[in-house]
Amino acid sequence: MNAAIAAARLDVPTAFVGRVSTDAHGDSIWAHMQDSDVILDAAQRGPEPTARAVVVTKPVQSFRFEGENTADASMVDVDISPLGPGPHILHAGTLGIFRGTTAGVLAGLLEGFDGLVSLDPNIRPQVFPSQAEWLAVAEPWLDRADIIKASDEDMEWVGSTPEELLGRGASVVIRTTGPSGVDAFLPNGAVVHVDSLEVEVADTVGAGDSLSGAVLAQLHRRGCFTSDALKALDQAAWSEIIDYGVRAAAITVSRLGADPPRLSELEG
Repeated sequence: MNAAIAAARLDVPTAFVGRVSTDAHGDSIWAHMQDSDVILDAAQRGPEPTARAVVVTKPVQSFRFEGENTADASMVDVDISPLGPGPHILHAGTLGIFRGTTAGVLAGLLEGFDGLVSLDPNIRPQVFPSQAEWLAVAEPWLDRADIIKASDEDMEWVGSTPEELLGRGASVVIRTTGPSGVDAFLPNGAVVHVDSLEVEVADTVGAGDSLSGAVLAQLHRRGCFTSDALKALDQAAWSEIIDYGVRAAAITVSRLGADPPRLSELEG
């Protein structure tokens, strides 16, 4: 959702494909996407509760995930025909593609999909304590993804290097390394590096999704919807694309909440 909001706020047509609860939290989520101009024609509502991450700060900081039989994990079908003919760019990640019946339904989108596929694993060890359990549902995405964006911590947990992920068929692997910046690894062995920007950090939530959304927005504007078009991008193009994503993420972390920038903030 955060990646969809990030792209939609940059004025590219962006839809959310998933299931949202009809409870009060779901109403807030739905309204948040509407306010950010996310297209909801292929999204679903359901009576299942909203998944929650609960953070306790006193007396000792702890985290728990409440996600049994929740709306996001309860999809039984998917229909993207309301979004019009493709090719589209399909972005997936975090928990939505890995849990419940939703995992199989969204994996089915990969069959015959003729556009670009982007994957952000965004690992949550509290939800997937086992690497083997995660890989069991992630393999189809890792094999099909044209774009893989992951933090250095994600790659360490998964146990893959950028070169190994490229070997599975990706056309670019984007690795974020916190203060050090972002590296884009290309199949020809080239590595494009963009430094992080120095900003006063208020909240890091949504930084990676802002980068992903901004990168995909740039690809959309360049008419890059297929694997062949992606492979045709040179190092100079990737430097511009990643720089755009870094600048979007820098704005997001400078304020509270996952609040990606609008186009006027980024390009005004």
